[in-house]
Amino acid sequence: MPLPDNSRDEAIKSLDKRADALAARTAQPTPDYGSKAHGYGVRLMGMLFGGVFVGIGFGAVVDVLLHSAPWGMVIGVLAGFGVSIWMAVRTAARMSAEAASEWGPVQDLPLDDEDD
Repeated sequence: MPLPDNSRDEAIKSLDKRADALAARTAQPTPDYGSKAHGYGVRLMGMLFGGVFVGIGFGAVVDVLLHSAPWGMVIGVLAGFGVSIWMAVRTAARMSAEAASEWGPVQDLPLDDEDD
């Protein structure tokens, strides 16, 4: 059974409003955050490798001074790895909070049963 003209016109206006709202959201240019995210990844990778290499250096010094080879090196590598993981997790949390504040929250589309 066809709808009366008034209700059909209202339904079309409602759909037009929703289409305009969707077009306004999707028409905004999306900034390219790929280079910034790449920089975050490079920084985290540097922390991970740097911590292990610093641990190797301290372990080698301990082995030479205390004649404890290879235990100084083993403990140095493990300690360097542990510290680098701790630093990377801490930095990643800070970076993600910064990115969330810059990029903003994800915006959901309106539900079908909402009337504006």
